[in-house]
Amino acid sequence: MRRIVEVSETDAGKRLDKLLSEQLPELTRSAVQHLMQDGCVTLSGAPLKKNAKAVCGDVIWVELPEPKEVELTAENIPLDIVYEDDDIIVVNKPRGMVVHPAPGNWNGTLVNALMYHCGDSLSGINGEIRPGIVHRIDKDTSGLLVVAKNDRAHQSLAAQIKEHSAARRYYAVVIGTPREPKGTISAPIGRHRIDRKKMAVTADGRPAVTHYEVLEQFQGYSFLTFLLETGRTHQIRVHMAHIGHPILGDPLYGPAKDRWKLGGQCLHAGQLQLTHPATGERMTFDAPLPAYFTDVLQKLRCQYGEI
Repeated sequence: MRRIVEVSETDAGKRLDKLLSEQLPELTRSAVQHLMQDGCVTLSGAPLKKNAKAVCGDVIWVELPEPKEVELTAENIPLDIVYEDDDIIVVNKPRGMVVHPAPGNWNGTLVNALMYHCGDSLSGINGEIRPGIVHRIDKDTSGLLVVAKNDRAHQSLAAQIKEHSAARRYYAVVIGTPREPKGTISAPIGRHRIDRKKMAVTADGRPAVTHYEVLEQFQGYSFLTFLLETGRTHQIRVHMAHIGHPILGDPLYGPAKDRWKLGGQCLHAGQLQLTHPATGERMTFDAPLPAYFTDVLQKLRCQYGEI
């Protein structure tokens, strides 16, 4: 599998390993360096060293190894099923569960659990690693996900998400309180230039729109609800950090010290609205706030009181 990167005038002079990790989001800088050591990064057929500098107009070829075959196993993991029929299944994912297998998390994922529960009744559009998965939520975000049980349902649900007709409401506790009680954050999101595990608001990112409303305000914290117009990776987490109000407990975008010891961001996908792919019925699903979330709210109400 080949990737081709042409060096622009603005990127001239950069170290190639840094430039390629910026231009190819699927690769970390260390991964690029390993590829260069193996002779997989070339210019006019000649291998390039990892300390080589980019020259304007150069066309760099990056040969990526073919992905290894991974045999997934069905696992008898309990699922909190909110709704199920022959076309879709709506689950309330617990915090701490990864949605689909990936390096470091080949087992214990939502997909492993779905394979056991549904057998062969999952759409195959996203391939063997992500059967049925139409959209994702982060490992440490709890809440609702709809899964497609056939390709027709998958295509319908994916189109609804793309056209913004499937509505997703989230809840979060954030640090501080936004200046306006209701508002919209419209800021493009792309891969972070330095830390490849993070996303960031970037001028060349993909459009991202988040609508928010403050439900409760405490001294130093607030309880918010969000409606997503787009579905970028880490969208709510990035947008809230961007305006100076990161989500409580967020290990990636929040403060380094977490005195609450939450073990993850206080973020919950609490409501999902969609049109059923077979019947055309408009459906709304709700998942109550999980215990860890209500415990945080209770402590805030007792210790700080609502403003």
